[in-house]
Amino acid sequence: MPLSFSILRLRDFRLLLFTRAFTLMALQCQAVIIGWQIYSLTHSPFLLGLAGLVEAVPAIICALFAGHAVDIGRPHRIYSLSLGAEALNTFILFLLAGGILMTPGPDLLPWIFAGVFISGLARSFIMPASFSMLPRIVPRADIPAASAWLNSGFQIAAISGPALAGIIYGGYGARVAWLLPVSFMLAGFAMVNFIRLPVHAPPERRDPALVSIRAGWAFILKNPVLLSVMTLDMFAVLFGGAVALLPAYADQVLHVGSEGLGLLRAAPAMGAVITALVLAVRPMKILTGRRLLFAVAGFGLCMIGFGASKVFWLSLVFLAFSGAFDSVSMIVRGTLMQLLTPDDMRGRVSSVNSMFIISSNEIGAFESGTAAKLLGLVPSVVVGGIMTLAVVALTALLSPGLRKAVVSADDKAPSGP
Repeated sequence: MPLSFSILRLRDFRLLLFTRAFTLMALQCQAVIIGWQIYSLTHSPFLLGLAGLVEAVPAIICALFAGHAVDIGRPHRIYSLSLGAEALNTFILFLLAGGILMTPGPDLLPWIFAGVFISGLARSFIMPASFSMLPRIVPRADIPAASAWLNSGFQIAAISGPALAGIIYGGYGARVAWLLPVSFMLAGFAMVNFIRLPVHAPPERRDPALVSIRAGWAFILKNPVLLSVMTLDMFAVLFGGAVALLPAYADQVLHVGSEGLGLLRAAPAMGAVITALVLAVRPMKILTGRRLLFAVAGFGLCMIGFGASKVFWLSLVFLAFSGAFDSVSMIVRGTLMQLLTPDDMRGRVSSVNSMFIISSNEIGAFESGTAAKLLGLVPSVVVGGIMTLAVVALTALLSPGLRKAVVSADDKAPSGP
């Protein structure tokens, strides 16, 4: 397979890569700080999971409208406005949660949850806008490489963000730690405004929002590979995600404090970034559903190992391998979506996918917190990994289309319905 460094010569792709990396680094830092503050205030794994639900609800509710808005509007402008809203929200959280300003009430917790809620609103527009911008920047044949490079940027952000936030929070407290997400989010907002996309003519006909949203759902339901990819990811990560419980794991099981929490949050990305960089310089030109199924199964096995481990370094190893498997899954899934989606459907298809992703991550965090409360911390993670394996087996059985799917990046782009 050919090496794919040439895509980095595209100025606008580099800007998109850095925009996403800075933004994701800000969100990763923010997640560590908020998680540790919530746990410090309450010592409740359930409330850690509830923070995920609070972010998921507005993101899911707004996602379908966001996809429609992207398809009939200008994705670049929507992306810029969404990042601006995230930057303002993060700055306000810095003022309140960082102790610069006194909260109007005696309790900080409601203000943290309010900030998480607003972040969910902004994020509902970020994913479809970014997804729609990529094929306007890079040729179709380079989309596998572009997806891998973007995932590499994501994983590097996921390594450095949590580690920096955990170390600085432990050494200097919340006020200094909150400067990290503020700075990174402002950098991402600045970068996005330097991207220059070719001007596209607006759609000749603009359907009403409900008609447009129904058309997006209809397209996905008629494409069994896309539907299977989305549902596999949603249910597998819904049961197998243990990230929301890491503050409790760091405290109750591994006894490593906020510094250890940062390393635990970064460990999956340490494995994922190596995998993503390999797939960036040697991109997969042929994408298969079988590879996706094996990657998700590997992720589930790693979650079982992590849940059973009580040794810090062994827990890091399991998390690192889980990140490697998840990286393959993310790249295959993201590339398949780009290759199978026509241009006029990108916003709506991505918005539906964002609903699945948010459900698996944020609602998965709520599920993890609830399971920890009912089953106990360690059993909840082990059972979640077993459920992930069950989801993979069920998907392979019920979706022969995904099991047999083979898609080439060199094929002609799909046309609209």
